[in-house]
Amino acid sequence: MPDLYQELGVAKDASVEDIKKAYRKLASKLHPDKNPGDDKAESRFKLVNRAYHVLSDPEKRKLYDEFGEDALREGFDADAVRAYRRAAGGGGRVRFRRNGGNVNFEEIFGNQGAGGFGDLFGDLFGGAARGRRPQTATKGSDVISEVTVDFVSALRGAELRLRLQDGGSEVTVRVPPGAGEGDKVRVPGHGAPGAFGGPPGDLLIVVHVGPHPYFERDGLDLYLDLPITVAEAYHGAKIRVPTPEGDVTLSVPRHAQSGQVVRLKGRGVKRKNEQGDLYVRFLVRTPDQESRELDQAVEAFSAAQSEDVRAKIRF
Repeated sequence: MPDLYQELGVAKDASVEDIKKAYRKLASKLHPDKNPGDDKAESRFKLVNRAYHVLSDPEKRKLYDEFGEDALREGFDADAVRAYRRAAGGGGRVRFRRNGGNVNFEEIFGNQGAGGFGDLFGDLFGGAARGRRPQTATKGSDVISEVTVDFVSALRGAELRLRLQDGGSEVTVRVPPGAGEGDKVRVPGHGAPGAFGGPPGDLLIVVHVGPHPYFERDGLDLYLDLPITVAEAYHGAKIRVPTPEGDVTLSVPRHAQSGQVVRLKGRGVKRKNEQGDLYVRFLVRTPDQESRELDQAVEAFSAAQSEDVRAKIRF
């Protein structure tokens, strides 16, 4: 698995703002809408989303810096791993492996045996000490895995075909519309084998949602910063706004101000019988090129605007 900092092209001491800028630049370049049919671009886009999801979260970034990829797995217990390292006398090390989808610990003690660590193993694995095995049919444990879906697929729903590790068969996972960060999808019968003839456990998929280059989500509500021209802000206009269910026409009121927010009711995330709203914030965009005509227009506009726009600002 590539280093997450390298995926975003930032240093390990990069600020949150630097990480955000790097992500936006890459996401805009690699977004599937701009690279239809390009599997490599789509794959890289997913990796970039995953890197941003981790490094933009202070807690996840801290754990990643300390433990690497293992810290990102569901159920990872940092305190237990630190205790395990201490119990190994500081000379041992701990690494992790996937075994049929499960996350297991593998200890390396050199010439030391595993004796004396039974209680610690019980804490780490959540199971009974070695040697105490059930004699009746027992259902297998659930297997926890993770998948990252893009922002749009999470909103609209998606069907994923995943191949289980260690040469397992493919399994179809349906991510329901409106899925949010950390939601879990259960696939019955695809977990660890049962003991003594017991049924297998379930496959539990933890859903991570990649960020969108323009939209942000809070619960069922969506937020969009929408650029408008000076003319549209001054005269008012009817403009196109994309939503999860298609484009809609939004009326910009006359004399709209930069930062002014308009709510589009029922145009947010739809989940079961609920649906959030879409909040559009106007950002008045001035021309980024220069010309004599623009200079003259700006001068005329400035002369016509006699009020002091900062007159009411006080400390």
